[in-house]
Amino acid sequence: MSSETGAAKNLDEVEKSSQLETYDEKLGLDSLDSSNGDAALQLVGAQATAHFSEEYNRRLRRKLDLVIPTISAAVYFSQYLDKTSLNYASIMGFPIIGQNYNLVSMAFYLGYLFWEFPTVYISQKLRLAKYLGGNIVVWGIILMLHASTDNFGAFFALRFLLGMCESCVAPCLILIVSMFYKKDEQAKRISWFYIMNGLTQVFGGFVAYGISFYGGNVLPPYKIIYILLGALAIVVGIVVLIWLPDSPVNASMLTKEERIAALERVRNDQGGTENKKFKKDQVIEALTDVRTWLVVLSTVLTTIPNGGLTNFSNIIIKSFGYTSKQTLILATPAGFIASAMVLFCGWYSDKKGERMIPVVFALIPTIVGTAILIGLNGSKSKGVLLFATYILGTFGSALSTIYAYNASNTSGHTKKVTINAMTMATFSIGNIIGTEIFQPKDAPAYIPGKTAIMISLILQLCISILLRWINVRLNKKRKAQLAEEKARRGWTDDDVQRERERHAFADLTDRQNIFFVYTN
Repeated sequence: MSSETGAAKNLDEVEKSSQLETYDEKLGLDSLDSSNGDAALQLVGAQATAHFSEEYNRRLRRKLDLVIPTISAAVYFSQYLDKTSLNYASIMGFPIIGQNYNLVSMAFYLGYLFWEFPTVYISQKLRLAKYLGGNIVVWGIILMLHASTDNFGAFFALRFLLGMCESCVAPCLILIVSMFYKKDEQAKRISWFYIMNGLTQVFGGFVAYGISFYGGNVLPPYKIIYILLGALAIVVGIVVLIWLPDSPVNASMLTKEERIAALERVRNDQGGTENKKFKKDQVIEALTDVRTWLVVLSTVLTTIPNGGLTNFSNIIIKSFGYTSKQTLILATPAGFIASAMVLFCGWYSDKKGERMIPVVFALIPTIVGTAILIGLNGSKSKGVLLFATYILGTFGSALSTIYAYNASNTSGHTKKVTINAMTMATFSIGNIIGTEIFQPKDAPAYIPGKTAIMISLILQLCISILLRWINVRLNKKRKAQLAEEKARRGWTDDDVQRERERHAFADLTDRQNIFFVYTN
């Protein structure tokens, strides 16, 4: 009888032990396999052994800021000029018009969509910055080739290839920022390069305005635009190849001590660095995370206006009764307003630890602007209509904040790569839809297109609030789980910190890692 009781007791202990192991595995507390961890483990190990002063970390951050956001801004400056070159060409003698113009505009995003998933998984296997730099040089060459043809088919093919090359830009830069900067620094740094979307609108407008005075005796003005912008992209690509670091582990701009300090700076954020191994379970987790699909839907709804306004904003302004030259100048203030909103949202996002509230700030002016354009359509109030076009571009800040949301709220390198790919693939889908909401038959008012923009952004407001609520709820559950685990194991605060450090570079996903904290 006693042997039966002992066997039953042993069986209960085995079952309890098994349940605890399952629980530990679920929370990322089981034994960690360092061979599956990030490359950072080779340099700093599983526990923090080096500690650096706040002053040292501030100096290091300033050093990083001089290089990473600066070069990233140059990349975005070149990319957005290249992407909107069609907008300038449209009023400078571009030979493709009507529905063919819509198709040429769409071709860029078709190439983007086609190549997004392959490009992010290729970049995971290669040196990130080197892959990005190579793509930039190639797209510069492709852009210059736009000046060699007047044929619809050739333009369509070149725009498709351009989209393929540019599809790696945002995912690569988001990963680099997430590896070098803490969560409360990421949104601001992303805003520092995303601001170029607005500033290029100003710069490109003035350049196009100057070229518009050229009589076109040798080359049509739009061809000069393509040659100049293509050459600029090649120069930027070379700069990226030489100076932009891939990750803190192999950043040649840093000493070995600084590379260790850069990794220790971000250890507590639990975001990890780079990992060359493709992990199927992380892909599955990305696909089964409801937040992924809400981010995807957010991106589509935010980029529908982008697809339309990127290529039709100048046409809309010209429809108020301005000449082509006047349109190029009058369109530039919108770039300043969009840039100011990007900087404000980036600052607010990091200062308050918020991601979705700044999205709401960014969307409201665009909704108001489209309402004005619809309500005052056909009126003589040119000044009010022009003001409405100036506040349309604030929605772009929402996309930069979504990028920051991904950087701050995803862990596990393959999961990060997958979510970034899905975000940017749907970026192209939204833009494809956007190019088609402005139909030639609706010119010059384009009321259906403006209405579609307003509806999309109102829906996006609702999704932003839902995403924020989900993260608040997840953090409450995570906090309770950690308190329960701390009590169960008898951990002190020092024990918790030691475990947090041990998990930082284990390439665990945000679901697997009990120490991961979501940013609202």
